[in-house]
Amino acid sequence: MNLKSLKIFCDIVSRRSFSRAAEENGISQSGASQVVSQLEGRLGVQLIERSKRPLVPTAEGRVFFDGCRKIVARYDALEDEVRSLHDDVAGRVRVAAIYSVGLHHMSAYVQEFMSRHPKANVRLEYLHPERVVEAIRNDQADVGIISYPRGTRAIEAEAWREEPIVLVCSPHHPFAGRATASLRDLHGQRLVGFDPDLVIRHEMDRAIEAEAAEPTVVMEFDNIETIKRAVEIDTGMALLPEPTVAREVAAGSLVSLPLEGVTLGRPLGIIRSRGKPLAPTVRRFIELLRGHAHDTEAASLPLKRPPRAADLAVVGTA
Repeated sequence: MNLKSLKIFCDIVSRRSFSRAAEENGISQSGASQVVSQLEGRLGVQLIERSKRPLVPTAEGRVFFDGCRKIVARYDALEDEVRSLHDDVAGRVRVAAIYSVGLHHMSAYVQEFMSRHPKANVRLEYLHPERVVEAIRNDQADVGIISYPRGTRAIEAEAWREEPIVLVCSPHHPFAGRATASLRDLHGQRLVGFDPDLVIRHEMDRAIEAEAAEPTVVMEFDNIETIKRAVEIDTGMALLPEPTVAREVAAGSLVSLPLEGVTLGRPLGIIRSRGKPLAPTVRRFIELLRGHAHDTEAASLPLKRPPRAADLAVVGTA
């Protein structure tokens, strides 16, 4: 039994696939299967339910997985620490972010981090909020960036920043000539909203109801980019985090109105696995994020160069 075998086993369980784990570790699918068979032979128990799709660990496999990923994480942190003894950060950081945060903030932060530590390897994935949490829980990411963060027994969450919510409309909408707006003004108006199952929708509905306003929700989407496109063609107005519309407002395709009489914001947070040791490279990346906690201009920061394919991996939206 060696560390490589333990890592392969952990990847199989995390990704619920022999083929994906094999590809990540540079071996064949049969090689990954042989690793599990050898571990099972050594332990005298079955670790993987091979008849189920996607793959799931047995009860014994889950216990073994929980222990193995701690061993692998501790070794990765130790290896990273040794490499960083001469202040030469060369470790890996896996970041999972909801799409709106990733698009408007994370690319600039990745660029800044890699300009400071050119030997570091940052992998950035854009995911649905539930998938960000899942990636942290299954050890597929070291750092998660999510809205309305909540800590659990398995996940540690810390507040990062809060983005003010503004009312957004098309330049052709009657509200476009206003300086401000209130939630009461939404009564009877057409609104493009978030999907009902998202936390941000619940918070906005609660705030609107508190003002006794009843807008007509004409469309619902699970991501900010699609909502913005609907507002641009004057389908309706929308309540969105201010930094996420900075580029469109600057280009003149959207109008942003501050809300008066109410303080409404979208809290963002950093999440990571509770109890997992932080590798030095991961710790430094989190420290960089903390340093930008009050940077309200991050959404409009220009990139000095396009992110390299090795830096970023776009796999979904949220």
